[in-house]
Amino acid sequence: MRPLARALERAGYRVINVGHPSWRHRLPVLAAHVAAGIDAAIGASPPGAGGVRLHFVGHSLGCLIIRWIVAHQPPPGLGRIVLLTPPNQGSRAADRLLPWLGWLVRSLPDLTVAGGVARALRAPPGVEIGVIAGTRDHTVKLRETRLEGETARAEVPYMHSFIMAHRDVQEMVTRFLATGRFSAAEPVDPRP
Repeated sequence: MRPLARALERAGYRVINVGHPSWRHRLPVLAAHVAAGIDAAIGASPPGAGGVRLHFVGHSLGCLIIRWIVAHQPPPGLGRIVLLTPPNQGSRAADRLLPWLGWLVRSLPDLTVAGGVARALRAPPGVEIGVIAGTRDHTVKLRETRLEGETARAEVPYMHSFIMAHRDVQEMVTRFLATGRFSAAEPVDPRP
């Protein structure tokens, strides 16, 4: 996520890039870890004060962590959300790997279609959520990225792991955080 973080900083955003130990913990623990990291970084200047908004951008499992945080403890000043190759419906690849690697990657059950965790997380009403999916992604298929309530969608010809390193994706993320649209050609949403 560092290339994307640098692009967002160049665009004037203050970036809080919180890692998570996905090999060791399940989704609720990972979400608590990330939420605590955000709280620590924000400190005395919470979002919502003075019109400051807290936007989220995540990749893969990070998308589910964001959705968990927003579903269970929506932060004040919640802004827009961008999900990069999110397993919003779970991932069949995770289902196939679970019997072999479930003992090693503790978060793997949360990524499966069979587990249903991803599908159970509901998007909060009124939050603008953009999804960027990779057409060459063999880890999370296009249909698995769909999210009821998404407000914008883009498909790019990239694979799963390094989608955030592509300049056009960085530009789309930056544009969505600013406008709620991935493309300047998209109509503006009339909602406030």
